[in-house]
Amino acid sequence: MLKKLLLHSLALLLLSAITGSVIALFLWLLDTVTHFRFQHPWLLYLLPLGGILVYYLYQLWGKNSEKGNNLIIEEIHAPGGGVPRRMAPLVLAGTIITHLFGGSAGREGTAVQIGGSTASLVSQWFSNHVINKQVLLMAGIAAGFGAVFGTPFAGTIFAVEVLALGSFTFSPLIPCLVAAFLADFVCSLYHIHHTHYHISSIVTRINGWLIFKVAGAGILFGFTAFLFAELTHGFKYLFQRIPVKWLIPAVGGVMIIALTWLLQTDDYLGLGVQKPPKVTGISIVGAFGPAHAPWLSWWWKLLFTAITLSCGMKGGEVTPLFFIGATLGSVLGSLLGVPVDLMAALGFIAVFAGATNTPIACTIMGIELFGPYYTFYFAIACGAAYLSSGHISIYSSQQIQHPKLFNRRRHGHETSMAAGFQRRRQFTAKYISTLKQLLR
Repeated sequence: MLKKLLLHSLALLLLSAITGSVIALFLWLLDTVTHFRFQHPWLLYLLPLGGILVYYLYQLWGKNSEKGNNLIIEEIHAPGGGVPRRMAPLVLAGTIITHLFGGSAGREGTAVQIGGSTASLVSQWFSNHVINKQVLLMAGIAAGFGAVFGTPFAGTIFAVEVLALGSFTFSPLIPCLVAAFLADFVCSLYHIHHTHYHISSIVTRINGWLIFKVAGAGILFGFTAFLFAELTHGFKYLFQRIPVKWLIPAVGGVMIIALTWLLQTDDYLGLGVQKPPKVTGISIVGAFGPAHAPWLSWWWKLLFTAITLSCGMKGGEVTPLFFIGATLGSVLGSLLGVPVDLMAALGFIAVFAGATNTPIACTIMGIELFGPYYTFYFAIACGAAYLSSGHISIYSSQQIQHPKLFNRRRHGHETSMAAGFQRRRQFTAKYISTLKQLLR
């Protein structure tokens, strides 16, 4: 028993040290290329070539790494071919290329894949001993998530909650918690600093009218999450109809360039966390300011990100979801008479909760990022977004263990998000076919 405990502890220590170090390198590279792109805006015109480069990187060396986060979730549910070690360097390189040329993507997906790939590697080192690979993969998710955002508690819950809708397993919590905290600590040793967000407004903790407004806004955040997931999968479906596959990222890159020209702004490129000094524009940090964000800023970021990720470029969805939620919350705060910074914070976490079906993790993330004062409102917004987003997810491999309240499945055979997306694609194709016949 003692030997098994020591082996598991050593595995978690190695996992955390490697993941935290690689995440630190990733965040430093991401910050470097982001500043470089701001200094050289002409790099945007090379985005189609960058997308083609990412495509061939995965064609030559990726194998099943292309499935990304979904592969890790599938491997936890049903161990099979394993998570390849090449996933970490490939997704790191692909994400850096995407951001260098202005693709609208995030970093969570990259961090989770780094953690999952590292967990797979560590499990191979202990192949002759009793190491629970599934738990180690979950710890890898927690380590990557906790280190990249500086939110180890949220990373711990996210790793457990994201696997299946309506199901929560307690047994992996301790390994996930240890891995998340150690990885975050290791990352901080490299002097990597995370963005600090602050809600300066003070309102009454329990206010009936405010509760009603927050719940209503939470429903809208859930609808927005649904729109993001559907649009991303819809674009992916359309892009796959292009016969020459290497053209898909090129077409996506051209679309991003065209939208940037149309809007005459680069505000929706890259992470969108904050602008460099002396550069004005829309950002997540800016959404917490006293003035509300532009009315449609959330929609443009949603569109830019859906195109970027569905055409094969790499990165995560979560930071763009933060941008979408914070800017939409800023707008709703102005309309509803709620402090803009409070509503921006609620949108920040609630759209993420709706898109990933992780309301508990997102509530805890709100506490870690913004403090515990508004915990009650965090929970309401995330819960409302979760219930109103339907049976969708940005992770198609996420399983459905128990349907959401007030949203019972009509198709009882569906056990994963992928089945629902496939059914909706078939319905859309049938509708379009019928419409064409009527128009003839």
